[in-house]
Amino acid sequence: MMVRILNYLNKRSQVLKRLFFVVLLMTVVFDFFAKRHHAHFFGDSIIGFWAGFGILGCLGMIIVCKGLSHVWLEKEEDYYDK
Repeated sequence: MMVRILNYLNKRSQVLKRLFFVVLLMTVVFDFFAKRHHAHFFGDSIIGFWAGFGILGCLGMIIVCKGLSHVWLEKEEDYYDK
């Protein structure tokens, strides 16, 4: 069951990518119409700041975690043959 769902999603990865970008764009568009009271944080007064902060934070975590996995988890090609 799970394999079929993953295969289905894998075949439609471009559609999913576009859908995620549309949702991100809609959050920025929604931010134009949101009422702004007094700002508690620096980013509260900038339109779309938190959407951009979120996407950059996710990309940063992906890059850092991928780098750490190559440093700590990657083994030599013949590691298990020894």
